[in-house]
Amino acid sequence: MAGKDTKQPETQGSGAGGLGEALSGFVGSQVERLAEKASDKLTDLTGQLTDVADNGGSLLKIGSRILGGESPVKAFLSEKAKGLKDSVVDKAKGLFGGGKRKSGSSKSMNIIEVLDVGVPLRTAYDYWTQYEKFSSFTKGVRSVSMSDEMTSDWKVKVGPSSRSFKATVQEQIPDDRIAWTSEGAKGSTKGAVSFHELAPTLTRIVLVVEYYPSGLFEKTGNLWRAQGRRMRLDFKHFQRYVTLTEEEPEGWRGEIRDGEVVMSHDEALEEEEAAQAEDSENDGEYEATEDENGEAEDEEDEDVAEDEEEGGVEEDEWEDEEADDDGEERSR
Repeated sequence: MAGKDTKQPETQGSGAGGLGEALSGFVGSQVERLAEKASDKLTDLTGQLTDVADNGGSLLKIGSRILGGESPVKAFLSEKAKGLKDSVVDKAKGLFGGGKRKSGSSKSMNIIEVLDVGVPLRTAYDYWTQYEKFSSFTKGVRSVSMSDEMTSDWKVKVGPSSRSFKATVQEQIPDDRIAWTSEGAKGSTKGAVSFHELAPTLTRIVLVVEYYPSGLFEKTGNLWRAQGRRMRLDFKHFQRYVTLTEEEPEGWRGEIRDGEVVMSHDEALEEEEAAQAEDSENDGEYEATEDENGEAEDEEDEDVAEDEEEGGVEEDEWEDEEADDDGEERSR
């Protein structure tokens, strides 16, 4: 019994010691985990504070808020929210052109339209060159005034407001094509229109435009292709006007190449009149030649007729002589 009593306390003592060691190890590991989490949170907080400072915030501002009576958490969140707001505003300015627009930073919109008009090629071209009449049959153009043979001032309707821009013709070849550029406060364009004869009274018109919007409203409208729809509708209005109007067009017949007028309207008309006069002379000479050829053929026909008559008389006389000879022989 005594041996058992002395042995049992030793067993209990060793078990208590092992439990203590295990408990000590568990507590130590938990302390290390908490320390690591605290370190991570401190690092994250330091990084956030650094971001706030980089985005326009300042640790001094946070400190001044704390000294003013705000809690550290509230001071930090206030500065963080302010930095986020500034970032969003800067991105919005870059998207909608709130600051100065960098060259090439604006996204362009391509507009391509094709229409067939039931009029001759020259008629369709001459109607297109009458820019000052565009406001009478379109809804997007309010007024057009010509500055000179190459430049014109346009006022167009964009939603509820108006926009102005100056257009400059870079190339213009009569009855073929017109290419231009335009500049305005709220956008710029590059465009070309070409004319193609399908039949004597049928012309195809191809319109190609690159539109570079600038400004909040224009860029918002660009997202909905508002400008493209407006141009498409006005193009159809041009088709209707050209097809149904009874007015004779007085188009500009000059020629522009590389941004310079190489032939004025009056010079082009004089050249056309000279070409028409030359064609008329050639036609007159051709008709006169035909008349001379006709007269010559008539004279030849008369000569042939006379020869045939003379030949007929000789033949009759020869027949009479043969008859007389026959009668003499028979009488003998």
